[in-house]
Amino acid sequence: MAAFAQYPKYSLHVPRPVKLPPGYPVELQTIGDHIRKRRLDLGLLQIEVAGMIGVSENTAWNWEHGTEPELAHIPAVLTFLGYVPWECPDDPVGRLAHFKRVKGLSLQRLGALMGRSAEQLEDWVSGRVQPSNRNLLKIVDFLEER
Repeated sequence: MAAFAQYPKYSLHVPRPVKLPPGYPVELQTIGDHIRKRRLDLGLLQIEVAGMIGVSENTAWNWEHGTEPELAHIPAVLTFLGYVPWECPDDPVGRLAHFKRVKGLSLQRLGALMGRSAEQLEDWVSGRVQPSNRNLLKIVDFLEER
C-alpha cells in the first residue's frame, strides 16, 4: 500500500444528468416549442407568459401545442423570446416576407408602407409572380430603409 502513497488521490465525480421539466422541447420545430422552452427556462407559468404577450392563457397553451400565433402577436412573441427563430432568406422577396412576418404586418399594412397594393405583394410573396427588376430594386431600397 505504501507504494501507492506517492500518487495523489483521485475521485471519480460523474455529474448527475440534468433533469428537464416535463414537456421540455428537445427539438425546436415550431414557434410553440420556442415559447415553451423559453417559458420553462425562465420558470414561468403559461398565464404569466400570456400576460407578457397580451393574450389569454388558453391562447398561450394552444401555441405550445401546435397552433401558430396570429400575425399581430408575432412581434410580442419575438420580444418574449429575445430572438427571431426563423432564418432570413437572401433573396429580396424572401426578405420582404420575413420582414412582414417579424413586424406582424398584414399585406394591406405592408402595401401602405411600400406604396403597393396588397394583391401585388401577395403575388410576389406567394411566388405566383416574379417582381420586375425595377420592383426588386424598390424592395431592396425599402428594406434597407428599415
